[in-house]
Amino acid sequence: MEEPDGVERLGYEELPGFGIVFSIILLPLLLIVLNTFSSAFFDTDGTFHALLAFIGHPFFALSAATLLAFTLLGTCRGVSRDQINEVATSALAPAGIIILVTGAGGVFKQVLIDSGTGETLAGGLAGIGLHPVWAAFLTALAVRAIAGSATVAMLTAGGIIAPLLDSVQIEPALIVIAIASGATAISHVNDSGFWLVNRYFGLSTKETLKSWTVMESIIGITGATLAWLLSIF
Repeated sequence: MEEPDGVERLGYEELPGFGIVFSIILLPLLLIVLNTFSSAFFDTDGTFHALLAFIGHPFFALSAATLLAFTLLGTCRGVSRDQINEVATSALAPAGIIILVTGAGGVFKQVLIDSGTGETLAGGLAGIGLHPVWAAFLTALAVRAIAGSATVAMLTAGGIIAPLLDSVQIEPALIVIAIASGATAISHVNDSGFWLVNRYFGLSTKETLKSWTVMESIIGITGATLAWLLSIF
């Protein structure tokens, strides 16, 4: 059986076993899970908890898994450092623009949070007398369009809309659907998901806007409309 080109180029005589590959993938997940549950079982002021918090931090866990992969799948199998460097470098090429845009979006998001711009805009939309479902939808939609992050949109909209629920008779689950719908729509160039679709499907920016952005917007508007209709009945 002919070996894949990558195997021959790296000098592998045979492919790595399933167990070793699975263990490398599982390692960072286990470390992060240990860190997550350590507060429930150990004293938060103790040395052991601090140690688990250190090795369970995503930066350390992922770095450890990467170094382990370089060693077990590279050095221990006769692969030179130059070959490992070549493979690691080439793997960054297709994800470079995605990492760049995601990082820039994160910076912009933090500017909005620290300056209070996102909450000010969201509060203005929530206070103009709209139906609670549409207020929740538009609040999340505005933050989503500006910040690009669905998570930030949902958290911001949730914090703004939650106090309003005490004065209205509406099912909270419908507000949750409206917020999620607003955070789904208008995925455009400041959203990392937009660039994932753009790069991995080989689309142009215009094609991604006409397909992905339109699809996400339809999903969001449909969800908010259904939530509004259910709130009426």
